[in-house]
Amino acid sequence: MDETQAQERGGAPIKVLLADDQALLRSAFKVLVDSEPDMRVVGEASDGAQAYALARERGADVVLMDIRMPGTDGLAATRLISEDPDLAGVRVVMLTTFEVDEYVVQALRAGASGFLGKGAEPDELLNAIRVAAAGEALLSPAATKGLIASFLAQGGRADAPAAGSAHAERLAALTGREREVLVLVAAGLSNDGIAARLEVSPLTVKTHVNRAMAKLGARDRAQLVVIAYESGLVRPRVD
Repeated sequence: MDETQAQERGGAPIKVLLADDQALLRSAFKVLVDSEPDMRVVGEASDGAQAYALARERGADVVLMDIRMPGTDGLAATRLISEDPDLAGVRVVMLTTFEVDEYVVQALRAGASGFLGKGAEPDELLNAIRVAAAGEALLSPAATKGLIASFLAQGGRADAPAAGSAHAERLAALTGREREVLVLVAAGLSNDGIAARLEVSPLTVKTHVNRAMAKLGARDRAQLVVIAYESGLVRPRVD
């Protein structure tokens, strides 16, 4: 499977940048990543400013970014990366102490493609890298529920009404099926899950998701979730 994925990328391994202020953790991640034939570590950063600089210098595909670091933190670094047109192809997977983190919503708004708990199993970490490199978002149903809870707890942000209005206007460009798919994406369903629900092929779902992202100006699937809630298209239930 790993060799096949590498072949799909033209034989080039996924270039991974590690950003964490704990040297021991970076070392552990490096050993794990470098043990895989389809990926390799191209740099290590101990703070966000260094992560941003190395992402530009080393041509990273995926950045494993600790959300909390001294100086320039992971949120600021992710924002710098996502706003840099030269780094449009770089995907950031945010690492958190807990899967549901108070900064998760901010991380997704900053441009992160998803998030992963630091206590994740090795296979989960490697899968996260491959998923991000493929242009997908790392948002499991459980993680999405946490995201929604965090979104509610924060009560939005200062410019949320304006952002919601802008998103609502863009929603008008979506077809009925694209809206339907967006609602299911916001519920945390995978493409396969959505395909089963709508009785269509996963490829068809992927096409709808990609078109929705293009029309809404979303960087990836994670951004779609935020837009779905900020626009009011989906309203979380409070149990």
